[in-house]
Amino acid sequence: MAERPVVETLITQHTIWQALTGSVPPLAMAATPVSPAVLDSRDAKAGALFVAFAGEQTDGHRYVGQAISNGAAVVICEARGLEHLGESDARVIDCTPGAATSPELQFASSAQPLVYVVESSLEAIQRLGAFQRLHRTNAALRVIGITGSVGKTSSKELTAAVLAQHYATHKNPGNLNSEQGLPLALLGLGAEAERSVLEMGMYDIGEIRRLCQLARPSVGVVTNVGPSHLERLGSLERITQAKSELVQALPSAADGGVAILNWDDERVRPMAAMTDARIFRYGLTPEADLWADEIESAGMEGIRFRFHHTTERGKDETLYVKVPLLGRHSVHTALRAAAVGLVEGLTWKEIATGLQRSTGQLRLVLVAGINGSTLIDDTYNASPSSTLAALNLLEDLRNGSGRRRVAVLGDMRELGSFTDEGHRQVGIRAAATTEVLVTVGGLGRVIGEEALAAGFPAQNLHQFDGPDEAIRALRSLIQPDDLVLIKGSRAVGMDRIVTEISQRE
Repeated sequence: MAERPVVETLITQHTIWQALTGSVPPLAMAATPVSPAVLDSRDAKAGALFVAFAGEQTDGHRYVGQAISNGAAVVICEARGLEHLGESDARVIDCTPGAATSPELQFASSAQPLVYVVESSLEAIQRLGAFQRLHRTNAALRVIGITGSVGKTSSKELTAAVLAQHYATHKNPGNLNSEQGLPLALLGLGAEAERSVLEMGMYDIGEIRRLCQLARPSVGVVTNVGPSHLERLGSLERITQAKSELVQALPSAADGGVAILNWDDERVRPMAAMTDARIFRYGLTPEADLWADEIESAGMEGIRFRFHHTTERGKDETLYVKVPLLGRHSVHTALRAAAVGLVEGLTWKEIATGLQRSTGQLRLVLVAGINGSTLIDDTYNASPSSTLAALNLLEDLRNGSGRRRVAVLGDMRELGSFTDEGHRQVGIRAAATTEVLVTVGGLGRVIGEEALAAGFPAQNLHQFDGPDEAIRALRSLIQPDDLVLIKGSRAVGMDRIVTEISQRE
């Protein structure tokens, strides 16, 4: 989930009361807007909703009083949060089972901050998100759910850019795609939205099913299945099972359900048999309903390729496009966005315009680096498939320019039994696509060892246990005009490396 999310919402005091108490709001309660929704008390301001969760580093319940002091109008917390109210004059609304007093009798005035005490903060925010989705949105709203091991956020952003050419379109802010994050994203849905594009992440079986219960998607897009979260789920079969929950939750074809499946992925194709929704296939094969060929990299200007679409009436359509996405692998992102556009009735002109108006690569950013270099910041997360794609991009961007390619690669986490193999695959590709290789972390050393075994020059390999050593070395290693890729888990500090060797503030 995004760090310290701040979500502008369209909820009111009435929405929160109805969702959490299950009763009609008191006559004395005004339908005052409550926004933004925050999970960190430092982000609370006048009129905000603060939701207290126990995080990895600290427990938000300890900061209930601080959130109110900062102006929060509403707090949702579990009972232990009351110990930290301090001198606040907040009115407590006890929504826990068996509460001694009914909510109506607990209410005095919405001019006071309201603290809703619930049995589970997670279940409460999910109830609130579902209430907004079901009772405060356009009855004709269609939700597009996107899941997969790699490419969810970029696909969500590009799909929303396409749909916005024809519809009033909502999307998850950032990557609020978890059991906590997606309900927050739903709070930004209002009656004016005609389409909503929501990425859906998961850590275990059943989580995407729960997200679908909240969001009610009509269209489901599956990007791919890979070893991300293999450590948690144990096998690719279980990851496939988890991702397939999206297509299983879709309405039937008769009720407007559509499953948009990556026909190039051998683990995604069988999902066609798991749903009653209409199947729309995309990929690089002529077997697909929408496919692409003649793919060319234009370096930092993007990619060119040709779309082929076979309509439901059997008509063949062809379109040449150039889109401002980096790397040949981005053609799949464009295919997904175009597929959703076609399914939702957009013209090719609208789709092409939307593809051109993409806000950029999102997580993958080109940044001015030290010593006149250019950095490719791809540090959001890392898996073998996304790292291989990034190395291919590094090769594309050089594009005969003679610029030196430097790869700074760190550990890839949560790969389970695929950990060793995944890092070795990256090492082999790094040997073929870079002139200088810098590794960070214990697993990064596996990348370096495999690169050496593949013939990479030992004098050009630099291996470090942590980011501080790597930063010191890079300050002297990086030369003018170098293309420097930084890719790896934030757990080993790869984002810090970008900060220290870039020229941006």
